[in-house]
Amino acid sequence: MRIEKKATLISTIVAFLLVTFKLTVGIISGSVAVLASAIDSLLDMVVSLFNYFALHNSDKEPDEHFNFGRRKLEPLAAVIEGTIISLSALFILYTAISKMVQGSVIEHLDISIGVMVASLLITAGLVFFLNNVAKKTGNMVIQADALHYKTDLLSNGAVLVSLVFISFTEYTFIDPLLGIGISIYMIYSAFPLIKEGILMLLDAALDQESVTKITKLLNSQLDISSYHDLRTRQSGSEIYLSVHVVFSISTSLYDAHLVGDRIELGLKNLFPDNNVYALIHLDPYDDSDVDHTD
Repeated sequence: MRIEKKATLISTIVAFLLVTFKLTVGIISGSVAVLASAIDSLLDMVVSLFNYFALHNSDKEPDEHFNFGRRKLEPLAAVIEGTIISLSALFILYTAISKMVQGSVIEHLDISIGVMVASLLITAGLVFFLNNVAKKTGNMVIQADALHYKTDLLSNGAVLVSLVFISFTEYTFIDPLLGIGISIYMIYSAFPLIKEGILMLLDAALDQESVTKITKLLNSQLDISSYHDLRTRQSGSEIYLSVHVVFSISTSLYDAHLVGDRIELGLKNLFPDNNVYALIHLDPYDDSDVDHTD
């Protein structure tokens, strides 16, 4: 089993434990902040489970229905995850505002504080683990999961501080106020996930830094006269490139093919953490004025 899939399974199990503890204590205590954290953990569990199935299916080999594989499931999972986070944030915002208007009473503060301390420590360990997996694999789904649990880490810390503050001051208004703050932060953290996933689904070009690395490599090739029609896109952890390289008309097909192989290898070395698929068109003359889309 790939380490990415193991990571999503571990995330699912941890999220299940957290939601059980938080939901129980949140209902008993009546704390909006704890309930908000419980709902967030419940969504974490659903999202991590979905991420597992997305990774499992994205690994399937290309077939007659999906000639290029199913790697688009990874950005799709990121978009769904970001959308779920945003919707849950809106629900938390509504609940917090209702509590603020109606007034709130929090009980069993000692139990609530204990649960949030445990949640903070468990989430910190999970974030550390997911960050390591994300760095090793560069997988977008794991990066999204790690970012999601980082927001949980911050929100759990904020909830813990508010509960301690209430235990000393009895100013319960801080609880729904914090719920509002958590919901706004959740929406803020979800936006980059949705944006990046949508751009990948729409086959947006690689970032400017990556494109500059590619053009620098092409400009360094002394055996070609020029190049044109450079196109790039990313699908999950896979990068797809195509470019037309122009040779002298006297260059043999054999020599041109060797140069093309060398360029392809160089492009793959530029992105060692990704699977790079490069399509090199060997042109005997500059046909950049020709419309290749027909």
